[in-house]
Amino acid sequence: MSRIAKSPVELPQGTEFKQEGTVVTIKGSRGSLSLELNSEVELKQEEAGITLAPRSGSRFAMAVTGTTRSLLANMVQGVTEGFERKLELVGVGYRAQAQGNKLNLTLGFSHPVVYDVPEGISVETPSQTEVVIKGSDKQQVGQVAAEIRRFRPPEPYKGKGVRYSNERVQLKEAKKK
Repeated sequence: MSRIAKSPVELPQGTEFKQEGTVVTIKGSRGSLSLELNSEVELKQEEAGITLAPRSGSRFAMAVTGTTRSLLANMVQGVTEGFERKLELVGVGYRAQAQGNKLNLTLGFSHPVVYDVPEGISVETPSQTEVVIKGSDKQQVGQVAAEIRRFRPPEPYKGKGVRYSNERVQLKEAKKK
C-alpha cells in the first residue's frame, strides 16, 4: 500500500464529513465539496479522522487508495483554508482588471481579452500587473490559472507574458551576427 494512504485524513474543528454510498461530501466554512469514490477503496471514519484501505491487494487498488487520500486531504484543506494562485503580467502595457465575475486583460493584442470567471472562484487584482485566484477546489483554481496563462504564455527572448508568481523563465540568447 502507498505510504500516503496509511496516514489518516484529519478533520479540523467545524468540518462535517458525510458518506452516502460511493459519494463523500465534506462541508466547512468555505463551502462543500464532493468526491465519487472508486469501488476499490474502503473508507472508515474514526476518532483520528478518515482512514482509507484498498479492498484488494492489486496494484491498482493500492495506487488509487493513495490518490483518493490526497484528494480528500485537499478537499478538507479547501473547505477550511482555501487555495490561491498568483499570476504576474510582465510586459509594457500589460494590465489586468477584475470587474465582478469578469477579468479584463490587456495583453498586447489589438483587442482586450475578457475572461469569464467560473462559479466558486474569486479573482482579485491587487495591482495592474498581479492577478490572485482564490477558491476552495484546488483543481479548479489551478485550471483557471492555466487558462488565463494560456492567453499569453511567457516568451523565451524577452520574458513578456503571463506567468505564475513563482515561475522562473529561462531567457534565450539573441541571434548573433
